[in-house]
Amino acid sequence: MITRRLGSTGPRVSAIGLGCMGMSGAYGPADETESIATIRAALDAGINLLDTGDYYGMGHNELLIGRALGGRDRDGVVLSVKFGALRGPDLAYVGFDGRPVAVRNFLAYSLQRLGTDHVDIYRLGRVDPQVPIEDTVGAIAELIAAGYVGHVGLSEAGAETIRRAHATHPVADLQIEYSLLSRGIEAEILPACRELGVGVTAYGVLSRGLLGGRYPGGEAAAPGDVRGRMPRFRPENLAHNLALVEALGTIAEAKGVTVAQLAIAWVLARGPDIVPVIGTTRRGRLAEAVDALGLELSEDDLAAIERAAPPGRWPATATTSARWPCSTASRPVPPGAEADRPSAPTGPQG
Repeated sequence: MITRRLGSTGPRVSAIGLGCMGMSGAYGPADETESIATIRAALDAGINLLDTGDYYGMGHNELLIGRALGGRDRDGVVLSVKFGALRGPDLAYVGFDGRPVAVRNFLAYSLQRLGTDHVDIYRLGRVDPQVPIEDTVGAIAELIAAGYVGHVGLSEAGAETIRRAHATHPVADLQIEYSLLSRGIEAEILPACRELGVGVTAYGVLSRGLLGGRYPGGEAAAPGDVRGRMPRFRPENLAHNLALVEALGTIAEAKGVTVAQLAIAWVLARGPDIVPVIGTTRRGRLAEAVDALGLELSEDDLAAIERAAPPGRWPATATTSARWPCSTASRPVPPGAEADRPSAPTGPQG
């Protein structure tokens, strides 16, 4: 398996990672047995980066991964864990908590569910705008010193927040959506990461299934499928997006690959500091993603892809997700001030 290093200070990981969110109902019901088999197949194929969040399935995802890792060499796995989401008894997302005391509390539960004594990369799932990012990262740094965490990660942070976080403690990587249909990071965020030596773990590489041929389409989304709230799948946007996919399909067909493989290879070609995290719940889809590692895109291929899917071709609402209403920037809270929790997010995006 080809490997890449996450930034200048992070661990060396497989060139693609496995995103496990869908295994806990984010896109509708998932087969638990097949999900565990998929995680194990990924490890057998040399994929060592597993991405999860303590709020995926209310802890279910971590428990699932813990079971899948039973009997495996823990040192051969890089566990990337997001934390911080707050949920109500109705399962609604009600905000994020990046306070240092919360950081330690969230990790304690994650270690128990995962059945491990440490996680390799720990990151706040969304920036808590009420807590200075320096406080959150500082708390993770203390956990690193104590041996419970390997590296600091970030998720969905803006360029200025990345700089502030990195000044507090070296950041291994930023997890953020990046694909042929979501290229917003290219303007400011990606240049900032490269300037600082921060890697990028790109999720949404297949645009929530749109580039992989699996999406809600004109039919109602399955119960619990967060894509039902995403603008890219609304009827008024879907036709435009599928026209783009069709154009990419012509290029893929000429190379004897699928559109999904073309999309993965394109992200890989954006730089050795970017690691695509592919979310899937089935071994067949995993094998398709692994095969994309052998696809080399020439300059002519990349130019053709750029013509078929140039940035800004479609309105932002046609391709982007429904975002959590949490800022990508944190701000200092005045001493003694009561910090209101962020408003309710729309659902997990990682």
